[in-house]
Amino acid sequence: MTDTDGDRATWTFAADPNAVRAARCAVREQLRRWELDGAADLAELLVSELVTNALRHATGPVGVGLTRPAGRTGVLLVEVSDPVPEPPQERVARPDDEGGRGLQLLARSSRRWGHRSGPHGKTVWCELVVPR
Repeated sequence: MTDTDGDRATWTFAADPNAVRAARCAVREQLRRWELDGAADLAELLVSELVTNALRHATGPVGVGLTRPAGRTGVLLVEVSDPVPEPPQERVARPDDEGGRGLQLLARSSRRWGHRSGPHGKTVWCELVVPR
C-alpha cells in the first residue's frame, strides 16, 4: 500500500508516443515547482520507462502521479497507471536485447516499488529518496 496523503500532482496522457515526452516534461516542471530538482533526473527517467512500457501494452490513457507524502520528508512517490490489469513482468534482458530493462532499473533505482490492481487497470509505483 502506498501513502498518497500530502502534496500531489497528476496528469493523464493519451496513448500515443508523444505521451512519453509530455510526461517527462510535466514531472520535471512539477519537481522544479516543489524545489525537488535533485530528484528530477531519476524521476523523469523512471516515468519515461514506465510510460513507455504502458504504451507498449495498453491502448487507453496513461496516468502519471507524483506525491510528496505528508510527514515523510526526503521521499517522493511516483506512480504510472494504465488500463491493463495484468501486473508488470520483470525479465532478465540479454546484453544484446533492445528492451526489457525498465523494471530492473526501477528496482535498482528506487527505495521500494510495487504495483496494485484496480477496477480500471493497474498502477506501478516507486518511492524515491529525495536528495537534501
